[in-house]
Amino acid sequence: MSSSFAAKYVRAQTSSIIAATICFLAVALLLTGLMAHVVATMTRSGNEIDDARATRAANAAIAAFAARLSGTVTDNAVWDDAYAAIASADAAAWAYDNWGKTSEDYPLYDGAIVIDPDGRAISSYAKGKSFQPREYFGEAFARQSKAAAIASEAPLVNFFKTESGVALVASQAIQPFSADAELPRLSVLSFYKEVTPDVLGTFSTEHELEGLRLQAAAEPGLLSAPIKGMDGAAIAFLVWPSKAPGSAVFTTVYPYILAAAVILCLFLAAVLFAGASEARRLRRLADVARFEANHDNLSGLLNRHGLLNVLEHLSSSAVPEVSLYLVDLDGFKAINDAWGHAVGDDLIRIVAKALPACHQEVFAAARLGGDEFALVQVGSAALGDFEQAILNLFAGPFKIDGRTIEVGASIGAATRSEDMAPLELLRRADMALYRAKENGRGQAVGYDPELDRERVRIGELEGELKNAIKSGAIEPVFQPLVSAATGAITGLEALARWQSAAGKISPEVFIPLAEKSGLIDALGVHMLRASICHARAWPGLTLSVNVSPIQLCNPDFGAQVIAVLQESDFDANRLTLEITEGVLMTNPDQARRSIDQLKRVGIKFALDDFGCGYASIGALRQFGFDRMKIDRSLVSGVEDAANGIEVLRATISLATALNIPVTAEGIENARQAAILRDTGCDQLQGYLVGKPMSAREISERLSLEDPAA
Repeated sequence: MSSSFAAKYVRAQTSSIIAATICFLAVALLLTGLMAHVVATMTRSGNEIDDARATRAANAAIAAFAARLSGTVTDNAVWDDAYAAIASADAAAWAYDNWGKTSEDYPLYDGAIVIDPDGRAISSYAKGKSFQPREYFGEAFARQSKAAAIASEAPLVNFFKTESGVALVASQAIQPFSADAELPRLSVLSFYKEVTPDVLGTFSTEHELEGLRLQAAAEPGLLSAPIKGMDGAAIAFLVWPSKAPGSAVFTTVYPYILAAAVILCLFLAAVLFAGASEARRLRRLADVARFEANHDNLSGLLNRHGLLNVLEHLSSSAVPEVSLYLVDLDGFKAINDAWGHAVGDDLIRIVAKALPACHQEVFAAARLGGDEFALVQVGSAALGDFEQAILNLFAGPFKIDGRTIEVGASIGAATRSEDMAPLELLRRADMALYRAKENGRGQAVGYDPELDRERVRIGELEGELKNAIKSGAIEPVFQPLVSAATGAITGLEALARWQSAAGKISPEVFIPLAEKSGLIDALGVHMLRASICHARAWPGLTLSVNVSPIQLCNPDFGAQVIAVLQESDFDANRLTLEITEGVLMTNPDQARRSIDQLKRVGIKFALDDFGCGYASIGALRQFGFDRMKIDRSLVSGVEDAANGIEVLRATISLATALNIPVTAEGIENARQAAILRDTGCDQLQGYLVGKPMSAREISERLSLEDPAA
């Protein structure tokens, strides 16, 4: 089994290393691809961003060129003097002097044309010489002039294909600066500017368009911006080469990228080598690693994780008969306390060595922690035979360093059914072990579904108990404490009673349940408060309330009791708290602190059930009890045993010597009462003098005994 698991572990770990190495290489290659993609994208994006900038710059150059010519036309066409002169007989001469002659060497336009409202040229000069605009620009020029003959604030601006290339023409009606009435069709002033190499040079300088030139068509491999004519179609293109800054940067860093790629290749080769080396190392260390992960260091047996792996393996292999046994050592804590942990560890090792060999069908053994072990049985041996084989190991004492060590075992067993998960099998065995420990030392218990049903019932009962405490469904009844001399009631003991919807629930059931579930503090405070509430109606009588050892060991217990007394305005001197001697042994220091705190405010303490345990004279002196209650077994013993009266008399004499008053409980007949009265008992309790009664019944009895009350 072990070698099989080890082999699987080695294969799994080696496969993990190989897979991890492959994954790392894949990730590295993926990252390399991503980085290459990033570099290519950055190069391309850099080129595209600059190309887009250059295209915008070219369009901006064209727009700026048109705006300048448009502004020049507006400055000259919207002019009162021009409007008056063009309307006069001397219009041609005035137009030549102001615009035609200027065109010879004026940088803002190359030609000036004035067209009258009928479409005839009044003046047309290009570079200071007369020319025919319709022949030069074509029929489209006439359409633009006609459209511009209406007074407007903005001129019409369009590019035209000319004999020598491309020219920009801006046309606007010659109009006064301001007009009082609507003007008729007007003469039109047009300026044009050729797109010459000088203009292109200006574009290139102002807008960083190196190599800019004008072509009739776009050229592949070059950037271009169309120059559109009046009808919106391209009549020419500005073209220029791309600067490709991204490619330039890539060319600069290419040697470094190449060096990084070489380094990456070397690194990947090193990773492959390291992965192979690690796989070989894991093969050497796999057994140790597997053992430490699945085994207990002290005993060498499987740990909890290893046990679950074994059970999982058996489940997957479809072994038909599998049982799990949990073994808990009885008395191991006492051995640790008496001889020390070193001896305890030696005992663990001895038991760990013996358990796997106790039966031939032991498939695996584990230590789950502390003094708890587990055995996996594969086979058909009866549960009783297997359990007996385990118990036989603890039939005799163990010898450790000359010491004789006796230890027992409690066993919980569970058999796997079809498709049962390992954790469920472990849970069932653990439940059976818990019941075995409850039953006493040296017990073996097999799992029964009734254990689960009982757990559910206890869980439901816990919920009902919590609600009962909260709603006050648990109520006190009171049993009289009477004077042995006079028979008069001197006090009352409060007893908890629970009448649930399903019927009466015994205190022997719900009080231990409250202690286990952590509800005892709430139950105790509720009982104290409810008892005091009734006892306030019976002045002159003491009130005795039972206290659980768990309550007394609570550091807040004293403060809780004092708070209840204060809120109820109850005399602390009337209250007696009854405790059993068990608390004096389990946690004497905390018990003493709580007792001292409460005695300081006047509360008295009674030791209950004295005579059935192990309370010593020293304990009676140390804790300073105000009263001792003799257990009913001593009371009934005066009739059943020949020396019962002597034992009773000795017990009461002990209390008398310690100056502790004595209450006898369980008085059932007059003879018992007479004997206890004669032996010095000053207070009696039992069915003879009064059964537990409700508060109403107590009040009625008190009124009968003392009508004045």
